[in-house]
Amino acid sequence: MTFEEMRDIIVETLSCDAEDVTMEASLSEDLGADSLAAVELSMALEEASGVTIEDEDLPNMKTVGDLMAYIESHKA
Repeated sequence: MTFEEMRDIIVETLSCDAEDVTMEASLSEDLGADSLAAVELSMALEEASGVTIEDEDLPNMKTVGDLMAYIESHKA
């Protein structure tokens, strides 16, 4: 999954501006994701990437970069 693909999913799911989505952006503070939005985002990313994001791992993902690293490291 490319950064651009992830950014598009984040923008669509969180209704934020594309220019706000950077690798360092905080999902909650910068992009406004609450716990429900975080779950919706993880489901959208799972569908797009084919990588399962474990429920216990989700709270550890604070930034866009964290999500990107998780998906890259769990690809089959």
